[in-house]
Amino acid sequence: MARTGRRRGSLLRYASSRHDPELLAAARHFGRRRFFTVTAAVAALAFTTNLPARGATGSAELDAARIATDPFTLGIASGDPLPGSVLLWTRLAPAPYEPDGGLPQQYVVVEWEVAGDELFSLIVRSGTAVAHPEYHHSVHVDVDGLEPGRVYYYRFRTGAWISETGRTRTAPATTTAAATLSYAAVACQAYHDGYFTVHRHLAQDDVDVVLHLGDYLYEYAVNSAGGSRGSTDRQVPDFFNREAVTLEDYRLRYALYKSDPDLRAVHAAHPFVVTWDDHETQNNYAGAVGADNDPPEMLLLRRAAAYRAHWENQPLRDAQLPNGPDMRLYRRLQWGTLAQFDVLDTRQYRSDQAYGDTKHIPGPESDDPARTITGAAQESWLIDGWRASGALWNVMPQQVCFSQRRLDLNPEARMSMDAWDGYRASRRRILDGAKSAGVENLVVMTGDVHVGYAFDIKDDFDDPASRTLGTELVATSVASGRDGAEKPPTWDTYLRANPHLKFYNGLRGYVKVTLDRQTARADFRTVSAVTTPGAPITTTASFLTEAGNPGLEPV
Repeated sequence: MARTGRRRGSLLRYASSRHDPELLAAARHFGRRRFFTVTAAVAALAFTTNLPARGATGSAELDAARIATDPFTLGIASGDPLPGSVLLWTRLAPAPYEPDGGLPQQYVVVEWEVAGDELFSLIVRSGTAVAHPEYHHSVHVDVDGLEPGRVYYYRFRTGAWISETGRTRTAPATTTAAATLSYAAVACQAYHDGYFTVHRHLAQDDVDVVLHLGDYLYEYAVNSAGGSRGSTDRQVPDFFNREAVTLEDYRLRYALYKSDPDLRAVHAAHPFVVTWDDHETQNNYAGAVGADNDPPEMLLLRRAAAYRAHWENQPLRDAQLPNGPDMRLYRRLQWGTLAQFDVLDTRQYRSDQAYGDTKHIPGPESDDPARTITGAAQESWLIDGWRASGALWNVMPQQVCFSQRRLDLNPEARMSMDAWDGYRASRRRILDGAKSAGVENLVVMTGDVHVGYAFDIKDDFDDPASRTLGTELVATSVASGRDGAEKPPTWDTYLRANPHLKFYNGLRGYVKVTLDRQTARADFRTVSAVTTPGAPITTTASFLTEAGNPGLEPV
């Protein structure tokens, strides 16, 4: 069904970029060929996005001693901890708000160090990496040979410049019966909606790892005052006051976000496991279907740009390096025998939203069993991974509401067609797969909706007495939606319409989860405001669920 009520786009939106002549030529080419196929578009991307392989241009080396100002303006990060390795990231950008980051099209040699102590008196691993101009001078170092289950410190150096020090950790050995794990989940950090105060507090919290569940950035325009931040101490350059569409746009948008001191602080403090939702590319896109009613090949071009910028700016391994408009982001991490993380991507492979992506009563279109939110390959990968899992807790970080969410009190209620309610056959296959695999302690982690929820996952959501199969914890936004409210206007309706919904709060914050061999504890942490900086943080609510006996109980 065609998407209704959405803005109509044009190939001219892509042609309007001064900085992407390759995309301009591609847009003109696609415009002349009305029946250009998606397959042909994918093949053409190699020629239209001008993204050679790392080092393929044969660029000369830049003498790092010639870098006159701090190149570590975007901070450092670590991610995806494994028992013997962790991924370290930085990007050199002495002038972060310039398209080239303030560096010429030459490669830069960067030194890195990993130590067992914060003073770097015991350096355990070190080496050099190359920051290639083709990858916007980003650096991804997969450091191996580390001890499982311990804290490390790291830093980068180039020329006369040394980065700040980061703190990271490795996962326990896969056969270790780890006693505890603490992680935080965050999502939805629209720069223009407020300060990243939540990240400042999270940087000071004691967690082993942070899950970022998507909407790390927003493609929307940001005005000179930074939107709701109303900045008076700085002026956001005018080129941010337009929607991000091209590779240059997305790269600059990451620079704006990553230059935020609170986001830099939380990345330096904890390793991240990142996945995306829609706004890293375009609001509510579905597979190759965009929100502009443009041909699929145009959305694929935009995906190629957005995905490339995402990899360049996140602590991700080479296994996640995109190939044109395709990027294998779903992956699996272990925390000894205590927890298995199955990180999903519910954007890249999904069927188009039913009923024009409106709030709608489920019906034949949305319940078509051929529809999928994960794609067949990812669905099989997930269920096969559960069958092979020896973990006590199976944690599924993903993007949109998994549990049923009735939006009104009518006997046949409207639901979100963008969430799993719009893909009920897909959800049924996942839940049946969990049951057949013997998953007893399922914890689904969700972002997207800018509120905090806690759900019991029911075998039959329409029967409150049916078996509880797991727990869903929804992290509210970091900043998106501005300050929010403790009780949004829908608070009473949603709690009455959804007996399996145990908690609903509309303030900004994060959810902290502590797992041990007996229980999972969820603490919902919130701040009173993000449109002004410095708000304190409090624990709004806490819940426990017992291993082997799913179901949320307030603490």
